[in-house]
Amino acid sequence: MNYDIAGRTYPATQPYLVGREKIREFAAAVQSSSLLARDPAAALAAGYSGVVAPPTFAVIISQRAEQQLLFDPDAGIDFTRLVHGDERFIHERPIVAGDELTAQLTVTAVRRLGANTVVTTVTKIRDRDRALVSTAISTFVVQDPEPTAEGEEEA
Repeated sequence: MNYDIAGRTYPATQPYLVGREKIREFAAAVQSSSLLARDPAAALAAGYSGVVAPPTFAVIISQRAEQQLLFDPDAGIDFTRLVHGDERFIHERPIVAGDELTAQLTVTAVRRLGANTVVTTVTKIRDRDRALVSTAISTFVVQDPEPTAEGEEEA
């Protein structure tokens, strides 16, 4: 694990066009009962330009940026030893069908915690006008390789 990645900012992702059917599918998967996520007429009546994504839909966008970190050879993250520790969102406005969103990730901290390395990231999700839509704060826990006893070989 490369501790020097703390402070690194990755390039913004390519734009992701949020589709109505993707929102409907996501809403069904998370068992959202909101009509705003399924019914365009209800969303329009409520003042939105399209169906409204459940708040956790932002994970789809943020994970695109997280992939840059997780598969960056310089980061030295062993994906087989990684668990997602925490994810929080701060929303400036709802995500709606028709939004074109990009995400840019910054590694805000890399620290040792016992036999693990904890990586904290902040991902800014912006619309086509570069207005902030949501901020994702994620924590990944990377288990350090177990040391072998002296004289033993690793399997």
